Amino acid sequence: MSAPERIPPRRVSPQELLAEGELTVRGRIPGASNAVLYCTVEHEGVSAACVYKPVAGERPLWDFPDGTLAQREVAAYELSEAMGWGLIPPTVLRDGPYGEGMCQLWIEASAEDSALLALVDGEEPEPGWKAVGLADVGEERTALLVHADDERLRRLAVLDAVINNGDRKGGHLLPAADGRLYAIDHGVTFNADDKLRTLLWGWAGEPLTDEAMEALRRLSANLADGSPLAERLAELITAEEIAALRARVAELLRTGRHREPSGQWPAIPWPPV
Repeated sequence: MSAPERIPPRRVSPQELLAEGELTVRGRIPGASNAVLYCTVEHEGVSAACVYKPVAGERPLWDFPDGTLAQREVAAYELSEAMGWGLIPPTVLRDGPYGEGMCQLWIEASAEDSALLALVDGEEPEPGWKAVGLADVGEERTALLVHADDERLRRLAVLDAVINNGDRKGGHLLPAADGRLYAIDHGVTFNADDKLRTLLWGWAGEPLTDEAMEALRRLSANLADGSPLAERLAELITAEEIAALRARVAELLRTGRHREPSGQWPAIPWPPV
């Protein structure tokens, strides 16, 4: 009598794992302005570490509607996927131990690939680096803030311009062991007013790459009224914010250049971590 055929376990996608799995809180991540909980999630024999940010733990902000930061994190993930760059870890909106919140796959940063930002002496960056600006480092000293001339960061600079990221800091950059770069913390995004504040100004005013222009054209088409992406975003951000998003994409396509600081809003977050 032959042995019964072994049926391989069903493949569980990261999105399904995050959305359907049993969420267990393991601890709180310190230092964040809002509640950030380190968790594990398990579904059909598959488990992973993740971050859970309950809406109930969000600190009110003067320029964003209360209780909307989790939705904005999910919207940022949807835009990253639509552009084909996978810069944001899988992110879902779900119920959890402390109510509805954002749940995002945990990414372990690689210490071997952490040289993305630096403060250096001098007024010009070394080869392989892009200048952001001079920073006051205390004791009446200044240093030049630079970031790596890295195509992964360049894609992220475009994504941040699209989602109108109001807080791109160095601590939000997670280079993974497989060579990919992930970005986290996208709660203050999609404001209808210009809020772009980032450390990634090194390409400001430079022509966008052909790859970026193609991604923007694809995104523009996917944002049309009635499209699956537009309908999904309508569940997460306001109609005014979607209109502003479309306008930002159209402006990038019109100019064909990286955004420059507007001069009407602090351009660089500080401290930069």
